[in-house]
Amino acid sequence: DNPLFPLSSSGPKVFEGEERDPETGEAIETRVESRVLAETATVADVEVTVVEEKDYEDGELVESTLDYYAQHKDGTIYYLGERVDDYEGGAVVGHSGQWLAGEGQNEPGIFMPAEPQVGDEFEQERAPGLAEDRSKVVAVNQSVTTPAGTFTDCIKTEDFDPIGGATEFKFYCPDIGLVREEFPDGHLDLIVH
Repeated sequence: DNPLFPLSSSGPKVFEGEERDPETGEAIETRVESRVLAETATVADVEVTVVEEKDYEDGELVESTLDYYAQHKDGTIYYLGERVDDYEGGAVVGHSGQWLAGEGQNEPGIFMPAEPQVGDEFEQERAPGLAEDRSKVVAVNQSVTTPAGTFTDCIKTEDFDPIGGATEFKFYCPDIGLVREEFPDGHLDLIVH
């Protein structure tokens, strides 16, 4: 497994944090629950690992996704798309940002290089006009402390969404994966892994 994005751990990860509503400035308590599912799927003729992620705002489910990843034999993790359910009041109201490699012009993106180095840039999402997130490694050998513990030898990435114009920073640590997200109006920290 790629140590910075292990796909074999089936235990749930829980992240908590807060963000500010861009219109009202009010704090929104956020929670993300992520787990690797036991069953695999096939996307663009590739067997993929399925990661289920549920996003909550102030205790209410707002999005549920199935993310599809595959690891190349060299250790690079590829991202092959996501199925998205957007929720309001407990009901599905849309599927924003949903895409799959192999449909139309959509292609797999590189989610995590095998050996990321400062300055590496890669396209995580390659769904023209729909999902085009890009990532750049901006630091290595980082130490990060969250409620789940202190992690060392981590990398820091700068992720940019050219469609939404948003930039955020993420920290990935050996044998755990993502432990912190920092965005303009808030943050998420790993609390259980």
